[in-house]
Order: sequence, then structure tokens, then C-alpha cells
Amino acid sequence: MAIRLQESLRAIFYAPFYATLARNAFAAEGVEVHFVSAPTPGDAARTIMDGAADVCWGGPMRVMQTYEQIPGCDLICFGEAVTRDPFLLIGRTPRPAFTLADLAALRLATVAEVPTPWMCLQQDLRDAGIDPAQVNRIADHRINENVAALRRGELDVVQVLEPFAASLEADGAGHVWYAAATRGATSYTTFYARRATLATRHGELTGMVRALYRTQRWLAGASAEAIADAIARYFHDVPRPILVASCARYQALGIWGHDPHLPRDGYERLRTSLVSGGFVPEGMPYDIAVDNSLADAVIAETQRRE
Repeated sequence: MAIRLQESLRAIFYAPFYATLARNAFAAEGVEVHFVSAPTPGDAARTIMDGAADVCWGGPMRVMQTYEQIPGCDLICFGEAVTRDPFLLIGRTPRPAFTLADLAALRLATVAEVPTPWMCLQQDLRDAGIDPAQVNRIADHRINENVAALRRGELDVVQVLEPFAASLEADGAGHVWYAAATRGATSYTTFYARRATLATRHGELTGMVRALYRTQRWLAGASAEAIADAIARYFHDVPRPILVASCARYQALGIWGHDPHLPRDGYERLRTSLVSGGFVPEGMPYDIAVDNSLADAVIAETQRRE
């Protein structure tokens, strides 16, 4: 029976997963995968809990949220791919000396589609000694609406992901002020499944982690052009130069992990952000929500072969 693998939403920063699919790495490990999309990002974890899908890729944020919402939740993160925050602040005019303190005097629009980008940015503000409540923030508009408003001069700075940043830069309509990846480890995207699935389909899930690790190693040495070519089938509406520029930026920022081990510091940085932002009261402890046994076994076996 095929593993029903679910994406939470379509985004370029998920390139390690799309490349794994495109390069037939799952099949090479003897794992049959049926690829599906969640109805909405917010439904992704519930779909796993309901049994409509077996494995999802998405944020540990959704795992922590689901532990709060559903009694008996047993979701477990078991293979990290995006180890740093992929969002950026794009300003309307160049500001090479930008600091987060500047946001207090500017019109900022943040991401409305999903909570993690703002949760992480508000913690960056706190770490810089800035009260997030003092920022003049537009919080309820979608990214494409915010980008259009920036182009019209109605905003000073917007929080976006790729390919919006590369497109704004290409047009001269926006300039990168801040890359959230520069804060360091923030566990952003991982495989997750129910704990029982890890037990009953252990071999197949190990094969999936092995396939991801093979792709991660390929990504580390691939050109941005090669990465763009590999994932292009999933982004028909993104012009190739913009897709290449997006991949080049994410590669340079180190948002894609070099192995599937989900580190404690990255998870705790995310958890701190979600708690300080009021998204979850405490957040699920790392030792309950993360199982690195598959990832560590795959890394060890690869090292032995080499």
C-alpha cells in the first residue's frame, strides 16, 4: 500500500521534498508514494490524525498546535528538511543599514496565510528589545495583496517568501532588508506522522528519510539552476529566472538542512516564538514531539558506507 504523502501548501522553500519526488528518490528506496495536498494549511495535521493521509511535510508548529487542540494527539516529527526561516522583509526603497528597530516608524504588512512567520518575527523584535505591539502592522492581508500595496507605495515593508522577493527585486520594486534565516536555526519544516505509523510502517518511513537525505546531499552541491530545473514541474507559474533566483537565495541562506536530524535548538527557538506570541500556552516538549531515531540511523549507515 502506498504511503499517502501530503504537502501542507505549495512553496519554493519546500524544494527538498519536491526534488525528492522529482528525482524518484522514494521509488529508489522501494517506497511507493501517493502525493496529495492538504485542503488548507490549517487542515494538514488534522488530516493525519483523521487517517486521510499517512505522512505530512510541514511545520512543527502544526504538531504543537494539534497537541493543544486534539486529545490523544500522538504526532511526531521525524525528518527535518527546512532548518531556517525562509521569510524576508522587503522594503520599497534601499535601506542597507536597516535594523529591526526601524520597524517602529514604518508601515509593515506581515503574512496572514500562516502564523509562523509573524510568530518568529515578533520574537526577533522581543530579542532586539522592541515591543511587537508598538509596530504599525497590517496583519490581515494576503501576501499578494501586500506585494501589490508595496508596489503602489502604500506600505514601507512587507514580509514575504520566494518567489515574491525575487520578483520584486527583478522589477526594482523591492529591496531585501532582513532575512529571517540569519537568526540561525529555527525548525521550519519536517516530516510528521502519528507515532503508531512510525511503528507499523517503520521500514517505509525509514526509506522516506533515506530518500530525503540523499536529496539533501544532492542539494548541497547542486547549482541553483539544477535545483530550479528539478522542481520546475511544481511551479509552472513562476518564470525560470525568478525560480533560479529564489533557489539561489535559499541555498545561500542555508535554509535547507544537510541532513534530516531535527536539532533541539531549532525546535526550541520555534517553540519559544510560538509561546511568546500566544499561539500555544507552553508548546510540546522536544522529547515528546520529535523522534530522530530514523534520521540518525540513516545518517549513521551512510557514514559507515563512506
